[in-house]
Amino acid sequence: MNYFTTSLMKNLIANDNNLPLFEEAVAELFRSELEKSINEILEHELTLFLDYERYDRSNNEDYRNGSYIRTFNTKYGVLNIKMPRDRLGLFYSSLLPKYRRHDHSTDQTIIDLFDKGLSNQDISSIVNHLCGASYSKQTVSNITDKCIENIDKFKSRQLSKEYAVVYTDATCMALRRDTVAKEAVHIAVGITVEGTKEILGYSIAPNESAEIWKELLEDFKSRGLESVSLFCTDGLAGMEEVIEQTFPAAKIQRCLVHISRNIAAKVRVTDRKEILDDFKEVYNASKLEEALSNLETFTSKWKRKYPRVIDILDKNTHLLTYFDYPKEVRHSIYSTNLIEGFNKQLKKKFKLKEQFPTETSMEKYLVSQFNQYNEKFMNRIHKGFGLVGRDQWFPN
Repeated sequence: MNYFTTSLMKNLIANDNNLPLFEEAVAELFRSELEKSINEILEHELTLFLDYERYDRSNNEDYRNGSYIRTFNTKYGVLNIKMPRDRLGLFYSSLLPKYRRHDHSTDQTIIDLFDKGLSNQDISSIVNHLCGASYSKQTVSNITDKCIENIDKFKSRQLSKEYAVVYTDATCMALRRDTVAKEAVHIAVGITVEGTKEILGYSIAPNESAEIWKELLEDFKSRGLESVSLFCTDGLAGMEEVIEQTFPAAKIQRCLVHISRNIAAKVRVTDRKEILDDFKEVYNASKLEEALSNLETFTSKWKRKYPRVIDILDKNTHLLTYFDYPKEVRHSIYSTNLIEGFNKQLKKKFKLKEQFPTETSMEKYLVSQFNQYNEKFMNRIHKGFGLVGRDQWFPN
């Protein structure tokens, strides 16, 4: 039985088989042994550097010059490291870099917690409890700054040449620019012709606008995107014109869920359920002819009572575009529910943060969430899309 095993047994007996106390004792044993081992390694590193053993005579002009205490935070607790020094100040340890004060596992834990949407203050409290060391909010922020390099990588990465569908939507998050205000995060999600989903890109602006979307779509083209079969959009003013300018061959589907909400806002509460049920008959039809017939019935029934509602539908030229595609995917392309579901989860995590102090901090959070999404769905075929071939998205 070696020293370490003997120490474990002694602690178990000394604590009268009390598991919590034993766990504390084991954690301290790991910490103290790790501290001891690192200090021994550092002394050995200095010996190799000076090329003579302690107390040996040497003609080397450089020699040992004592040590200083440096704390190092680990998942086992705080280590008190005796950093050896040489007279000429030339020695640096390869084991512990000069300015490093915590191990990589703690860094990764902090980044993982950040990816989960926790605020810097919450992360600081959790890590302080786990490691028994003091991590300020600024320290946590400095560690998560490693995510900044991911921002440029995400924004500059190459995209596929073709996408079957691109969904566009914006969600609002609080951002501080001297004062705090909600700003629009423009997000585009694409589904490839193979059926896999990914976040294509994003842009932050005070308000959602067609001009921002135009810049974003132009950026996609510069990163390799050539063709999109269908854009699904919520009907932002000017958005359809932007799509026609940047991707003239693409078709457009107005989100029917948004249209339903628009209808609901323009009718009396007593009529709301009935008129929405009638409109569902339009977009739940099994074929285009049935949908057109149901739309005609809807118009005849409600035109006199709500002429503004009918006028909106009559002017919409992108109402039933989804019938141009196979029935296997229609349930996914007549609304922007796919991207709205993602935005809902994004904002749910964001509630833990309340606001972002800078645009960079917002981008750190967004890109971490986007990368997780893309990694999760990079090899998953979206429902129904595996049954549709490329020629059905891009017929000759």
